[in-house]
Amino acid sequence: MTEWLLSHFVKDYKNTQDAKVRTAAGGLAGRVGIFCNLLLVVGKLFAGFLTGSVAIMADGLNNLSDAASSIITLIGFKFASKEADKEHPFGHARIEYLAGLTVAVLVLVMGIELGKSSIDKIINPTPVSFGWVSLLILFASILVKAWMAAFNRNVGQRINSSSLRAASVDSRNDVITTAAVLLGALITHFSGVNLDGWIGLGVAVFIFYSGINLIKETLNPLLGEAPDPEFVQYAVEKIEGNEGILGTHDLIVHDYGPGHRFVSAHVEMSSELDPVVAHDIIDRIERDFLDEDNVHLIIHYDPILTGEQMDDARNWMEQQVKTIDDRLSIHDLRVESSPNYTNYVFDVLVPPECDMTEKKLRQHLDELAKTMDHPTGMIATIDHSVAATPR
Repeated sequence: MTEWLLSHFVKDYKNTQDAKVRTAAGGLAGRVGIFCNLLLVVGKLFAGFLTGSVAIMADGLNNLSDAASSIITLIGFKFASKEADKEHPFGHARIEYLAGLTVAVLVLVMGIELGKSSIDKIINPTPVSFGWVSLLILFASILVKAWMAAFNRNVGQRINSSSLRAASVDSRNDVITTAAVLLGALITHFSGVNLDGWIGLGVAVFIFYSGINLIKETLNPLLGEAPDPEFVQYAVEKIEGNEGILGTHDLIVHDYGPGHRFVSAHVEMSSELDPVVAHDIIDRIERDFLDEDNVHLIIHYDPILTGEQMDDARNWMEQQVKTIDDRLSIHDLRVESSPNYTNYVFDVLVPPECDMTEKKLRQHLDELAKTMDHPTGMIATIDHSVAATPR
């Protein structure tokens, strides 16, 4: 069904790198969500009216909030597709993240409101009638919501959308909550024990917990989360796969929304290379990233001395630094030599998982320099780049 909908309503739907395709796919998901949720609202409110069940009525109102969430998702995709302007030079794609956050907040609020109604039902219980029509409506709702969860997850993965992933989780929650309501109705009918309020409270706690997790997930890209390690590895390997590139470091990813990633990186190239040739290599790499990955890459060129003597010095210095911590590495090494003294000037790369303080690291470097037979100084710049891979 997902494939059929995309192929009939989204032109060139497989080309998800295209911003227009992303917007169209997200808009389709929003419209499908609005239609399905409004259909469920009518059915569940009717079933709740027939049975007098607060749990069924609350489940129906939950679908009403889902319809509102779908509207927010639709609006989010529409505004996120706007071109960059004077006030927003990097575009408006982060609006999609805000839409996902709004959906998460609505889920949280619905959990709180359902909890209040359920507690009141526990304190002041009222009879709940049983009806096969109501049960059939609930069962149909479970099937519809299970399909919506799969649909939103599928489309969300195709276009890498946090708001659709949030909608998928919300639909999955609805499957669980409606199943709990259905189970409660059956237990009440066959045992005579009124669990309506308690079932509603359990559903409310589950929805509230899911809302908290969704808020955390949708906040991360807005606050600036660490880049995907797989993307970092891919970018480094792609850069270093070009002739003339000796190493890559200080790779930083700036995320301005889906399809709007800006990446900066330092590359090491031989200082003996003709500057015009080096510039041409860098330009070609940047164009390849933009054309093939829709990534705006900016490269800083670091000229380094090459030759057997410098390679030996670099490897030796790398080994010395790793005696402090095997996760450390170096780049941009140069050697200042005199008959009486040798200075090693370099950058030390400290990965995110290494929690050593800069003061402690400098103490280790000073102690390391004192162990050398020849008077040696280590002049190091500590690099705490959030995403960097050394050569």
